[in-house]
Amino acid sequence: MNALNARVFSNADELGQFAAELTAKAAAEAIAARGVFHLVLAGGNTPRICYEKLHNMDVDWPRTHIWFGDERCLPVGDSDRNDRMADEILLKHVDIPANQIHRMQAELGPEKAAETYAALLGDASAKDMVRFDMVHLGTGEDGHTASLFPGHATLADDRLAVPEFDSPKPPPERVSMGLRTLNAARQKLILAAGAGKADALNRIRAGEKLPVAMIEDALWLLDKAASGQ
Repeated sequence: MNALNARVFSNADELGQFAAELTAKAAAEAIAARGVFHLVLAGGNTPRICYEKLHNMDVDWPRTHIWFGDERCLPVGDSDRNDRMADEILLKHVDIPANQIHRMQAELGPEKAAETYAALLGDASAKDMVRFDMVHLGTGEDGHTASLFPGHATLADDRLAVPEFDSPKPPPERVSMGLRTLNAARQKLILAAGAGKADALNRIRAGEKLPVAMIEDALWLLDKAASGQ
């Protein structure tokens, strides 16, 4: 892919396996260097495959902190929440303290949820905010990532976490980490599988500044269908 650092896999299962292995490696390196691993999880089908693999890997979960890139403003426990998927596929299978799972309180509504998550992330100084060791991101067919959508004010919002009131995908109300927060991470993985993603990737190749293309220095993990190969 032009101007993008990408690896292409035969299918989504191979992609998910590689992403899980890379995450386990990042965890070991972060814990050796700093004593803790800060990981941001994504929603969606492709990250789900990664998390199915990850819970069987040798990760020092008691030294891991889990964060969420975005969340839907739905009641706690709703089946469409990203943290519900993470619980069922990964978190209930690993030995991680509950107070090290930092959930977005999206049930409070977009503005309050963004405010409370920003407080967890740190103050307005990038020096003091949590700097994640690894961020997992997906992308939609429109090129959105997390809950940052093309043409929306969230892309220019410099807060650590941002409210979304008018998502083109249901539900309309969401909360997301801001671009500044995501771009501060040490490693960023963008996981994309399926032919439905190929058009957005072709638009990015052509130079269109879709939200997912605004993630700096990311490693793109694609299956053949998404890559257009």
